[in-house]
Amino acid sequence: MKIRYVHLNLLLFLLPILNLLLFSTSSLAQDYGEDAEKKDTPPPGLARCNGVYMSYSSGGREKLYPRTNNVTAQAWSFKATAMIANTGTEEVKGWEMFVGYRHREIIVSATGAVSSDGDFPYDASNGTTFIGSPNTDLKTSIETAGDLTQISTNIEITGTLFGGRGTATPLPRTIKLVNDGWECPAANSKGGTMQVCCKRNPKFKAKEKKKTKFARRRHGDLNIIYDVLQAYKSNYMAQVTIDNDSPLGRLDHWNLTWEWMRGEFIYSLRGAYAAEKNPSECLHSKAGQFYADLDFSQVATCQKKPIIKDLPAERKDDKLIGKLPFCCKNGTLLPALMDSSKSRAIFQLQVYKVPPDQNRTAFFPPQHWKIDGIVNPQYKCGPPIRVDPTGFPDPSGLQATTYAIASWQIVCNITKPKPKAARCCVSYSAFYNDSAIPCNTCACGCGDIDTDTCNANARPLLLPPDSLLVPFENRTLKAKVWAKRKHTAVPKKLPCPDNCGISLNWHVNSDYADGWSARVTLFNWGANAVEDWFAAVDLGKAGLGYENVYSFNGTRVPPKNQTIFFQGVRGMNYLIGIKNGSNPARDPQVPGKMQSVISFKKHLGSLNIPRGDGFPKRVFFNGEECELPKHFPKKSSVKRLSCIGFLPSVLLVVTTFLAMAGRF
Repeated sequence: MKIRYVHLNLLLFLLPILNLLLFSTSSLAQDYGEDAEKKDTPPPGLARCNGVYMSYSSGGREKLYPRTNNVTAQAWSFKATAMIANTGTEEVKGWEMFVGYRHREIIVSATGAVSSDGDFPYDASNGTTFIGSPNTDLKTSIETAGDLTQISTNIEITGTLFGGRGTATPLPRTIKLVNDGWECPAANSKGGTMQVCCKRNPKFKAKEKKKTKFARRRHGDLNIIYDVLQAYKSNYMAQVTIDNDSPLGRLDHWNLTWEWMRGEFIYSLRGAYAAEKNPSECLHSKAGQFYADLDFSQVATCQKKPIIKDLPAERKDDKLIGKLPFCCKNGTLLPALMDSSKSRAIFQLQVYKVPPDQNRTAFFPPQHWKIDGIVNPQYKCGPPIRVDPTGFPDPSGLQATTYAIASWQIVCNITKPKPKAARCCVSYSAFYNDSAIPCNTCACGCGDIDTDTCNANARPLLLPPDSLLVPFENRTLKAKVWAKRKHTAVPKKLPCPDNCGISLNWHVNSDYADGWSARVTLFNWGANAVEDWFAAVDLGKAGLGYENVYSFNGTRVPPKNQTIFFQGVRGMNYLIGIKNGSNPARDPQVPGKMQSVISFKKHLGSLNIPRGDGFPKRVFFNGEECELPKHFPKKSSVKRLSCIGFLPSVLLVVTTFLAMAGRF
């Protein structure tokens, strides 16, 4: 018993020591295991990729209102996560990740990136390109010791899509890196994730580019630069520069708007003015509380979404609001091909800030930029992207460069008009067919038309060519008589008008073995005259044979040289508006019109003018793309001589020449 007692005492003595040793060992093992579990396991594709790895993982989705039994029309909210990581040995500057959506997705928000195509919410039905914000570049793992925040970006995407069954979010068609010199194979999809590894093309020779601290400047149809020139604690001076870099882009009486996101307001403007000025908007805001002693009646505008307009030409030398290069052209921005001195606009603004941004380095450019004009292209603007500061010639006249404090670029691109949403239209006619094909029904919309009295979706009726010279409301009787003569049906509910203020008629004038000609006529159905107009016609391969335009100034647009650009000659570049007839009680109104013959050589033996080669692929007027007819005039079996149709054009050319000779 004594021996057992001793052994028991010894066991009790050793038990705490054994327990301590066991606990310490298990604790060490447990800590190691927890660290291993906490460490994120990289996707298998990421570890195997030597280049740029990208993935797109779908989350859940929820059915939205209104609920419908039509599967394709049902809207769903969805969430997804995209990832881009640099797993190679070369830094990726200004990464651009394209996601090829295919279910009419609308991107509502995205963290870690913005869409280079436009502000959110953005219609990404045809896909969109994400660019980093604020992480625009992807450094290498080698130079950052594997810091994931510098070599990769995660994009949390929220949006709306249409169609599909179940609760799983459908994947996009593709994901790829669109930076120059990179090649991406087809993405692999498994479960709810798709991934791809993009690699450098060894044959690609990159042009030497200047290294930049921020994102590289991009090219667009309209490029806007927001430069901070002077900075103070409570305000700063900024300059906005608008460059029209499209050979076919144009703006007349432009209106520029944006949205302040942090309570700012514009105290003063030079080179432009605000459309509305309401001091009470400042008085009842945070700015009114902070700047209690400021006279807001002198403030340029207090609007959160101001509308900025260009000054008229007569205010160019105004000492208070003018005296600025490239300002004061009454909102006209022409393509450089037409007049380089009118392809840029500049204005300056003094911006007042509110807390917590009361320091000299707090700059937040406005968001949601929009710009439009009258009978001009419709632009879609992207978000402001930080770029390297703009350099300016030193004001002292010395050979030195002065830089802005900070600069942002906003890229705006021309969008193709949606069906029945254009601002101009085209009609067709030809010497070999005595019927003219008018503009499409509701080509420029039928929003203000009583569709109970006309058919907005009907095909327009064929017309005798002279009917194109009168307004739509005066064509009905002629159209019915013509249909009866041609033995074509007339619907009980006639087609609605095209509702376009500007229309062009393209008439194939002649067709010979070695050449052909066309006659273009411009009609202004609006009350206002159009000054410094221009038009452009894309004829595809037929445009390469362009020879001359006789009553306008014409040239081919590089680099393809398939588009013919023409404008009025000096003294004849004014397209007047519609006027009353000589007897208003009896005669229809007369539109403003100008026309010219265009001649072409048949340098390509495969051209078939009546089959479509002699008709435009695209037509632009003042930068706005016009809606084209859906059919060409058909060639009848009986051959007709073109000299009859050509005679009025010859007379037109001779008359124009004599008029110009008398003028100059």
